[in-house]
Amino acid sequence: MTNLETKTISLDSLGIKSSTVRYQLTSEELHGLTIEKGQGKESAFGAIAVNTGEFTGRSPMDRFIVKDEITKDQIWWGDINIPFDSEKFDKLYDKVTAYLSDKEVFVRDSYACADEDYKLNIRVVNEYPWSNMFAYNMFLRPTAEELKDFSPEWTVINAPGFMADAEVDGTRQHNFAILNFSRKVALIGGTGYTGEIKKGIFSALNFILPVYKNTLPMHCSANVGKDGDTAIFFGLSGTGKTTLSTDPNRSLIGDDEHGWTSENTVFNFEGGCYAKVIDLSQEKEPEIYGAIKKGAILENIVMDDKGNVDFADTSITQNTRVSYPIHHIENIRVPSIGKNPKNIFFLTADAFGVLPPISKLTPGQAAYHFISGYTAKVAGTEAGVTEPLPSFSACFGAPFMPLHPTRYAEMLSEKMKETGVNVWLVNTGWFAGPYGVGNRMKLKYTRAMIEAALTGGLPEEITYENYHIHSVFGLAQPRNCPGIPSELLSQRQAWNNDEGYYKTAHKLADSFRANFKKFEEYANEEILAGGPPIIKK
Repeated sequence: MTNLETKTISLDSLGIKSSTVRYQLTSEELHGLTIEKGQGKESAFGAIAVNTGEFTGRSPMDRFIVKDEITKDQIWWGDINIPFDSEKFDKLYDKVTAYLSDKEVFVRDSYACADEDYKLNIRVVNEYPWSNMFAYNMFLRPTAEELKDFSPEWTVINAPGFMADAEVDGTRQHNFAILNFSRKVALIGGTGYTGEIKKGIFSALNFILPVYKNTLPMHCSANVGKDGDTAIFFGLSGTGKTTLSTDPNRSLIGDDEHGWTSENTVFNFEGGCYAKVIDLSQEKEPEIYGAIKKGAILENIVMDDKGNVDFADTSITQNTRVSYPIHHIENIRVPSIGKNPKNIFFLTADAFGVLPPISKLTPGQAAYHFISGYTAKVAGTEAGVTEPLPSFSACFGAPFMPLHPTRYAEMLSEKMKETGVNVWLVNTGWFAGPYGVGNRMKLKYTRAMIEAALTGGLPEEITYENYHIHSVFGLAQPRNCPGIPSELLSQRQAWNNDEGYYKTAHKLADSFRANFKKFEEYANEEILAGGPPIIKK
């Protein structure tokens, strides 16, 4: 049985009464409790395996922000940032805390932001032990000394078993994730998907840092080289953000959420990693594979009676995940702070197979592609998707960005001009044809291109001798790259079908233009010129 003789605290100030509080339990204790309660099983790796229930991913249409004096004139309201009534929040909050009263609950004090000047103290209250273990993995862990005088600034209340009444409570359906900046609370109910916990705090920081701290929050991974140069990797889910930043030759700063300060340092928000494990193998991704051990949490994977995991089985979801504390990766930066950003990579999994494998961006192009945040959905990933579909998410993280995307883009442009950082667009998707015809670009080649960019193997100056300017997208694609066969640098040549290639390329370029229309009135001439050039026919 698990030893629960640990310090406890009162939650009366939160409205949670007469609960049995399990405070600051160890990862081992939470692992054991999850098994004891029949909420998870131990895998052959030693990691716990859990099923998050009805929801195996975030539910963007059920994410709300309370509209009040703090937020009403700042938030970019719409389908992404959906307003929620303040009075309805207060009533729903009282319902959730009443639901958790008289129950066993799991409480963790932790913090976000590795840089002391930006530290945000967080108290997480969970209904389930494995959700609390996730908070242990993903947030930064205070020392015993830091806990003595710990005072939480934000509170996350997470009740997967509580179901809202949409008609009464003002939600869309029974699940919800609501941010209240006045009360400094993230309220989550009706869903067991743990990603809602970390993304709630990320969304809060995406408001707090630019508005109050003059710091750019980024949905990105980051690492640092032996010479102290920091590289930043932006990308949506499935583009390789975690994989490519986890490099044995560079120290990992973090895999998902960072801030870029006015002093030009980059710091991790988190204390762990939350990686996709679909088709994971030791050969392709040894660092992530090696991080799956006791203390890690596998979500929604399929395993046999002996605990052997089938990473190719997506019968529960394509969004299979593992969370682990960052120290499960051997080569990490301590503390999780980097200086001297030199290269930024925008990662896109282009399922149309037309974007170059790597291209160098001008400042205007960088701002345009940052605001666009392009990747593609492939056939079969969602009901009704039978061919590649373009997918745009502003700033490579629109669901977590409370402010207008151009606010973040302007901050990024300023940083680029201040530092002279190189920006690269990297296609980790399909080559020599679209999905179903071509093949996914091999990871070893993508790594080699990124290595070339990091080590000066690709020219900084865009000249005719060094780069070919793509006729449809205006992108500068290198004519040569160390370690890469020349035939792998040109999509058009690899297609061996000019008519088909250009037809598909123009189709994707039109999608970029159509998506950007909603940003045109906010963008300056330099940014507008960064998009695919309009070709007169």
